[in-house]
Amino acid sequence: MMNRIIVILGVVLLFGSSWAPAMEIPVGSIKMVKGSAVIVRLNQTLSAKIGENIFKNDSLKTGADGSLGMIFKDDTLLSLGPNSEVVIQEFMFSPGEGKLALVTRMIKGTAAYLTGIITKLAPESVRFETPVGSAGVRGTKFVVKIEE
Repeated sequence: MMNRIIVILGVVLLFGSSWAPAMEIPVGSIKMVKGSAVIVRLNQTLSAKIGENIFKNDSLKTGADGSLGMIFKDDTLLSLGPNSEVVIQEFMFSPGEGKLALVTRMIKGTAAYLTGIITKLAPESVRFETPVGSAGVRGTKFVVKIEE
C-alpha cells in the first residue's frame, strides 16, 4: 500500500503541472487560424487549431505567414496578424459575483481587439499592455502595432 502511495505521489509531482490547465476553466477558444500559429502553455508549444481552448497565462504566437483569431468567454474578440505574440495574463468572468477582469500583454506584432461584456460592466477591469505602456480599454475596438 505504501509503495502505491509513493508511486501515485511521484506521478502527480512529475506530471502535475502539465495537468493544471485541465483543472482550470478556459478563458476562450481559437476561432480562426491561417498559416503558422502556436499556443505556448506551461513551456509546451502546441499547434493552434480551431476550437482549441485558451487558458490564463497562455501565449499566442503567429509566424511570418500566420494569423489567429480567438474569442473570450465574455465575447471579446482578439485577432493577431503575422509575427505577433500576446500573453493572456488575467481573465475573470463571474458577473454575478462581481469578479471581472481581462488583462492581455502584447509582446510584438499587430492585434485587433473588439471588446466584450467585461468592458461594458467594468471598464476599469480591462487592460491591454504593451512594451511601451498600458491602455485601459473604454471603447469598443482598437488596433495596435508593436514594431521590433
